[in-house]
Amino acid sequence: MVESSYIGVSTNTRPFPDYSPKKPTIRDAELVHHITTTIKLRRSEPLRRILKSCESKFRQSTLEARCIVAQIATASKDLKMAHGVIIDFWRKPNLDISLSFIHFSDRLIYTYKDWGSDPYVFDIFFQVLVEIGMLNEARKLFMKLLNYGLVISVDSCNLFLTRLSNNLDGIEMAIKVFNEYPQVGICWNTASYNIIINSLCELGKIKEAHHLLLQMELRGCVPDVVSYSTIISRYCSVGDLQKVLKLVEEMKIKSVQPNLYTYSSIVLLLCKSGKLSEAEKVLREIMSQGIIPDNVIYTTLIDGFCKSGSVSAACRLFEEMQIRKIYPDSVAYTAIIDGFCQAGKMMEADKLFNEMVIRGLEPDEFSYTALIHGYCKVSEIKRAFGLHNEMVKMGLKPNIVTYTALADGLCKQGEVDTANELLQEMSMKGLQLNVCTYNSILNGLCKSGNIVDAEKLMEELKVAGPHPDAFTYTTLMDAYCKTGKMSKAHMLLQEMLDSGIQPTVVTFNVLMNGFCMSGMLEDGNKLIKWMLDKGIMPNATTYNSLMKQYASRNNMSYTTEIYRNMCAQGVMPDSNTYNILIKGHCKARNMKEAEFLRREMIEKGFLLTASSYTALIKGFQKRKKIEEARKLFEEMRRQGLVADREIYEIFVDMNYKEGNMDVTLELCDEMIENYIVDRTKNSRT
Repeated sequence: MVESSYIGVSTNTRPFPDYSPKKPTIRDAELVHHITTTIKLRRSEPLRRILKSCESKFRQSTLEARCIVAQIATASKDLKMAHGVIIDFWRKPNLDISLSFIHFSDRLIYTYKDWGSDPYVFDIFFQVLVEIGMLNEARKLFMKLLNYGLVISVDSCNLFLTRLSNNLDGIEMAIKVFNEYPQVGICWNTASYNIIINSLCELGKIKEAHHLLLQMELRGCVPDVVSYSTIISRYCSVGDLQKVLKLVEEMKIKSVQPNLYTYSSIVLLLCKSGKLSEAEKVLREIMSQGIIPDNVIYTTLIDGFCKSGSVSAACRLFEEMQIRKIYPDSVAYTAIIDGFCQAGKMMEADKLFNEMVIRGLEPDEFSYTALIHGYCKVSEIKRAFGLHNEMVKMGLKPNIVTYTALADGLCKQGEVDTANELLQEMSMKGLQLNVCTYNSILNGLCKSGNIVDAEKLMEELKVAGPHPDAFTYTTLMDAYCKTGKMSKAHMLLQEMLDSGIQPTVVTFNVLMNGFCMSGMLEDGNKLIKWMLDKGIMPNATTYNSLMKQYASRNNMSYTTEIYRNMCAQGVMPDSNTYNILIKGHCKARNMKEAEFLRREMIEKGFLLTASSYTALIKGFQKRKKIEEARKLFEEMRRQGLVADREIYEIFVDMNYKEGNMDVTLELCDEMIENYIVDRTKNSRT
């Protein structure tokens, strides 16, 4: 470890000692030329042997000869030679570090005045000590030279700071050096500040790092793109978008151009925050500034869009990067393969997987696991296990995620016993089962109605671990709610809270759905109030469950009140919200309100369901508003939605009476196609 005391050196400096006797007959330039030439000609020999042949010119020991060569080489600006002569000494086997340091530093000091007088030789020695990890000796040399009034250069000190900050133990020491060395003459530069800013960020001290950035200019240093990017990256990692945007604006004001590293951090944060359109805007801004985006930025965006379910947007970017000659790597391919798998588009996923292989990119365990998970999701378990066997043959080791996907797929097909056998196989292979793996089994047991075994598994997890998480509790709670065991579900929620496990909004939605299915609407209202009191924000799904029940009971006044409360809390309605309200108002014959909501949802980009169109058409038809009903029917057909038989019969009859035979026949054909052909297909499948 580097010693912790740095300051306290005497301010009374002493001169470098004179070397005696002098050798004025030897010209320094000629000597260094002779030594350099000899080393080049005999480069295959150990440097020690080469120097020994030149000792007669120094009439001194090998160590002293080495120091003289280093002095002369430095004075002649042959810094590479000087560095090589010094570092070679420290590579000798069985070297007594402490004693050798004393001897070498003393000889370098004693040969200084008469063989070079270029103080940079001590910088080179200092750099060598840092490079080979002798940080304590480097610190000692620094302090020793202060006694002669010599200060090591800031660039060499930056090397010292960098090496110290390579591990967490040394970071604190680097910060201490940074704070103390200015007292003995070191004037830190921008690179120095960047090293310490990064060190503070590594320690998680983002506020201190930001404060140091603000202090740089006051201390005569101008922050550069590295200074800002380091802090922006850390703010991005903790999700503080406001601070990031403020720093980017500050960069622009100070004419500091963000680089790809800066933009990559921002794009990653926006993608993680679900702000994908804003993330893509950053990509476009990069291009508008003439900066060529790299593979990392495109891959981050592709992965973000895939995780949000927007695979089409991911494909667009995937094609764009190739058009721009930015070729995707295996990470980019895996991201988009996973996106297709999540969407159940296995043909597209397979095609990309094969394309990746053709391009010479080797699939890894993540690529295979994405495909395995996809095939399990679409219930093609045989294909999933085939891919598992293929990856094993290739020498790839399936990880816990791979086996969890397989176990989940088996459970979804009701093969819980086989999934349990797979878990035992995993354990035998030394894989540590995680809570996600057990959650798959628990979910399978609940889906198959085997709640007793699910309860047993939950108890085992509580005792032996891994401990149940929010998903474990929510899965069992959902099973209780669907079987009408609301008291057990409520007890499970209380157990979660007592265990310190924070329920998610999905947990509350499961409970809300259970209350609504059991007709316990008052309990549902109390649940929303409790969530708000505890600072847990319900989402649209929470409110939708309750609104649906009140709407089905024709209580549209209270349904509307729930909707208004939802909006007042800042919860945005979704497509399901509007469809519930429209059908409820149609049933209550509030057609003016229903039509207003229809227009509002379309403006917001939401689509009506077939049942909502049906409710609106029937509502207008009953109120004799035939043209409104006709327009909605045509709109419904354009959307590719199938109306029910009653609506077809209404419009067939209407068009027949009006003499529109072409339309009448067209509607008859559609009705036959939808209600005879489709039923035949369904009966066969």
